Amino acid sequence: MKVTLINPPYPPNAHAHPPFIPLGIAYLGAVAERAGHEVNVIDCQAERLTVETFKPRISKEKPDVIGITATTLLYNSAKDILTVTKEEHPNAITMIGGSHVTFWDENALNECSAIDVIVRREGEITFRELLQRLQDKQSFSDVLGITYRGADGKIIRNQDRPFLLDLDSLPSPAYHLLPIDAFHRMGKTIFPLVTSRGCVQWCDFCSTVRMFGRGYRTRNPHTVVDEMEMLQNKYGESQFTFYDDAFTINRQHTLTMCADIKARKLNVEWDCETRVDAVDKELLEKMRDAGCITVWFGVESGSEKILGKMHKKVNREQVRDAFKLAQKTGMMTIASSVIGFPGETEQTAWETVNFINSLNPDDIGCYIATPYPGTPMYEEVIKNGWLKVTDFNKYDTATPTFETPELSMDKIREIKYKAHQKFYLRPGYVFKMMRRGGTYGRSGLKTSAAYALRAMHIKLS
Repeated sequence: MKVTLINPPYPPNAHAHPPFIPLGIAYLGAVAERAGHEVNVIDCQAERLTVETFKPRISKEKPDVIGITATTLLYNSAKDILTVTKEEHPNAITMIGGSHVTFWDENALNECSAIDVIVRREGEITFRELLQRLQDKQSFSDVLGITYRGADGKIIRNQDRPFLLDLDSLPSPAYHLLPIDAFHRMGKTIFPLVTSRGCVQWCDFCSTVRMFGRGYRTRNPHTVVDEMEMLQNKYGESQFTFYDDAFTINRQHTLTMCADIKARKLNVEWDCETRVDAVDKELLEKMRDAGCITVWFGVESGSEKILGKMHKKVNREQVRDAFKLAQKTGMMTIASSVIGFPGETEQTAWETVNFINSLNPDDIGCYIATPYPGTPMYEEVIKNGWLKVTDFNKYDTATPTFETPELSMDKIREIKYKAHQKFYLRPGYVFKMMRRGGTYGRSGLKTSAAYALRAMHIKLS
């Protein structure tokens, strides 16, 4: 069968990142190719396509099946893309997967007549089975993990599919289907990899753990290093980023991977994201020695009270220790935080800002609490009538979408801006980035300059 996979564009005026390699689509493409299907990918973000300019692009294809992925922010764009696609190819079967529709499945089918099938949670095995059923002209009635329209138009929700335990059974991502040159910036292409799925914790703001389960499933660490070596040989690249939600939860798994990188004498650089309670001195030193240059830590809040409300299950002392240990190895550290979680006050928000600065990270990710469907935070916000913004195009973690009696949306917006200004305009940070030099140093200085100009009310064209 002819399969077209689509990465939808960001909605207009949303806070958008530069295009990243869409790892989920690359996995789906590999699974479909392994099953003998003909696959192509349209990455609207990489190709800079809008919904309007997408139409002539899709008209050139002749797909039997269209698959699209969508986070909450991309959901409306995905619906628009599928509507255009269905107009051009009315006989093609359309499928949509991703974190948003996993928890918005029946709503999505009611909201968009161009959607035929919702693929919930992990999609690879479900997608392969759907393609086989279509090819054999068989019913979807017992395909696990889908919500779809029956012959009479009635919405049918099949049982969940169990999580895939053997991650090594999946083929390597089909990077060859993607416009790789479009992801090359600042002198390099950073390839995404995963070593695991799931998380052992259950933070109230996180939809990812509900997407991939409260459990930790790992790939063979040697297979991961095989993939790194293959990409380095094929594309001449040496930098990678791990998309694991908690990279170091399985300590021995990480140590084995690092030892294999060293044994093969791979000259690679990589970064990862993990929890502050899942690192120690030896582990971080081994990671640094194997090429880890940056670690993202989920600090989330500098207030013990808010950390408790989030069910983060860490404390400030653990955060400080993790940053000190990572910094002593020479790694760059990035502190991720959330402002405006239910229960947040102006005082606790500033506790977070000041605590983050005291850690002296190389960069920060200060995000506004966003109530994604499927999370306890969403349920709490809805239950209390706090939701003010229902347009998912605004769910970009840079825009407030709800407010509580303790903290208004305007105040959240103000604190976020001042938090960035306070961090990036510190003289110590500017000198630190000047000394660091290279790609990261230049990036930090560029960010500092942008906030300085903004503080002086000067806009860059």
